[in-house]
Amino acid sequence: MSENFPESLDPNAGFSTVPAAAPANPSVSKAANDLRDAAGHLRDTVSDKARTFAHEQSSHARDAAERAKESAQQFRDQAMKKAQALKSAASERANQFRSVAGDRATQFRSVADEQWEQTRDRAKELHVSAEDYIRQHPTKCVLGALGVGFLVGLITRR
Repeated sequence: MSENFPESLDPNAGFSTVPAAAPANPSVSKAANDLRDAAGHLRDTVSDKARTFAHEQSSHARDAAERAKESAQQFRDQAMKKAQALKSAASERANQFRSVAGDRATQFRSVADEQWEQTRDRAKELHVSAEDYIRQHPTKCVLGALGVGFLVGLITRR
């Protein structure tokens, strides 16, 4: 066996360096045949090794593709879960805002209603007190109204 080649790739495999039954001078055609046989054997061995290697690499590639597919599916599932969680959190937050806005609107309405009632009461009180003043001082009120009308007339004429 040669030192540089493993046994399966040994170029001397298949023939011996010293033929056992051959004459002392082997013929050139016999040596050429032996070389062809050794090259054929070497080619077959290399082809087998290449096929085995290609099959193993193909298997590794399929395994890697399957792992990548599984990882992508897991990533997709996790993204969907996170999206659902975000959607539910957003919905919950929107409901909270809606509830708070409704409460505030109710508070605003009640305060506005109170203010309106107070304003109506004050307007009624002012109306009643104005009527009382006009009944107690009719001359002053008529002269005052004439003066105001005269001033408005002067201002609008210019």
